[in-house]
Amino acid sequence: MFEEANQLGYLEADPTLDVGGIDAAHKLTLLSAIAFGVRPDFGAISLGGIERISIEDIRAAADLGLRIKLLGVAQMTGRGLEQSMTPCLVPADSPLGQLKGGTNMVVIEGDAVEQIILRGPGAGEGPTASAVMGDVIDIARGLRLPVFGQPATTLEAPLSAKAMGSKPWYLRMGLQDKPGALAKVAEALGNAGVSINRMRQYGHQDTRAPVLIITHKTTRDAIDHALSLALRTGVVMGEPVALAIEED
Repeated sequence: MFEEANQLGYLEADPTLDVGGIDAAHKLTLLSAIAFGVRPDFGAISLGGIERISIEDIRAAADLGLRIKLLGVAQMTGRGLEQSMTPCLVPADSPLGQLKGGTNMVVIEGDAVEQIILRGPGAGEGPTASAVMGDVIDIARGLRLPVFGQPATTLEAPLSAKAMGSKPWYLRMGLQDKPGALAKVAEALGNAGVSINRMRQYGHQDTRAPVLIITHKTTRDAIDHALSLALRTGVVMGEPVALAIEED
């Protein structure tokens, strides 16, 4: 999959910029500055890449009627500007779920205009060359517009905030194949206030039993606490994978 993406021209010269979500997060930083009139602050973004997503997760997501997408979200709240770039699960039949290949989508929500959706190629030789030539033509025509829609000196310092919203979560972990292992994990989640909505266990050939858990709506902090408690049980093999499920 990595080699195919490279041959299609989707990857940067340093692939970690794409795999780590860094390149997309840079773009989110600029979009946030334009949308909210704030200074770009890359360090304030909650960042997560796709390096730990496996074919196992892709198949499990499809089995659940979901697809995995690297999703950037920026929203201004009463506590400040929330920004995140992380892989999430979205319904397969949603506009985001139907994106394929290097196609990108930007969803803009406003008080009066409600929701505006823009989609188009976001990677590859053709789209990149088109964007560069567009800039060259603007320069040749003498167009001089502020990069952020207003002079950079007028941008305000953003008040950063951590996302506190509740949403369902997808958890994948490998457990020791022995009696009571699953019960210990369920207890750890319960002690962290995380409620299990549904759970699946797939067949396996070795001592590692793959388990998928879909939670009821909860916060990122609660999930982090639950996984910390689960790891302390001694029955979890390897590092668990946790992905938020975006239902809207």
